[in-house]
Amino acid sequence: MSFTKRAVLKLSCAALVAFSPLPALAQDWEPRRPIDFVIMAGPGGGADQIARFIQSVAERYDLTSRPLVPNNQGGGSGAEALLHLNNANDPDHTILVTLNSFFTTPLRQANLGIDIQTFTPVAMMGVDPFVLWVHRDSGITNFDQWLETVRGMNGDYVMGGTGSGQEDSIVIAFLSNAYDLDITYIPYDGGGAVARDLAGQQIMATVNNPAEAKGFYEAGDVVPLLAFSDERLPAFPDIPTIRELGHDFSYANQRAVVGAPGMSDEAAAYYQAVFTQVYESPEWQGYLESESLSPLWMSPEEQRAYWDTQVANHRDLLASLGQ
Repeated sequence: MSFTKRAVLKLSCAALVAFSPLPALAQDWEPRRPIDFVIMAGPGGGADQIARFIQSVAERYDLTSRPLVPNNQGGGSGAEALLHLNNANDPDHTILVTLNSFFTTPLRQANLGIDIQTFTPVAMMGVDPFVLWVHRDSGITNFDQWLETVRGMNGDYVMGGTGSGQEDSIVIAFLSNAYDLDITYIPYDGGGAVARDLAGQQIMATVNNPAEAKGFYEAGDVVPLLAFSDERLPAFPDIPTIRELGHDFSYANQRAVVGAPGMSDEAAAYYQAVFTQVYESPEWQGYLESESLSPLWMSPEEQRAYWDTQVANHRDLLASLGQ
């Protein structure tokens, strides 16, 4: 589950040299109707923010002949979105913005009958780390104080997240196991709602992605305590990582775009060219930096291999955490 930023940057730079984008509209195939741009999370979370930012870049450069239409389908820890794509009536006009529930939800809900290897690789846009956050009025300014507070509340310490088996719940489960903590967990529809309720002091802590908490952090409402990354995040250079505390663990959300099963090769090539241009745009490169994402470009073949690796890793991780 480790994402070393140095390795990520090396892979990204090598891919950018080797993969030259094709003009999106020079393909034989073009969309004939608006593109169903499915988001496997609720409004306001990291996946939703990224999808709408991507949409704005595509519109700015007129990269698609028909508009990308965001469609939030976050129910069932992403099951709603996966089923929507799996059963798409028009695979050539249906694409999905994913996170790690792309791997975990089919593992945890085998009855869905989802085989992610039937989906169509489009673009790997980056990976998004997690950070532990508290409200400024808690008086907690470091991780040791947080541990003392949680232990002193004997199960009454309340954290929010996006549901059992979701990315944040995996990180919280790791913390609970590693430090023998008893935490009450409240599920929400999306990371945006989680971040808002921490800022409103409806919950006591979260493990949101930096982008989800950024506005509240800049307003001074929330305080970062710990990063679940291999290296310190440039946006929070004073915040230690879980590895610095002696734990061989890091965790990040994939930020990727995939197509529906059954998408034609021509449509796949079209979207791959479009999202290559989005990835290489100054806007997206600036977004990666400003929102503390690590670049991670992959070819379609590399994406399929990455999916296999992540399914295996998440199967082991969920089992080790009792999920």
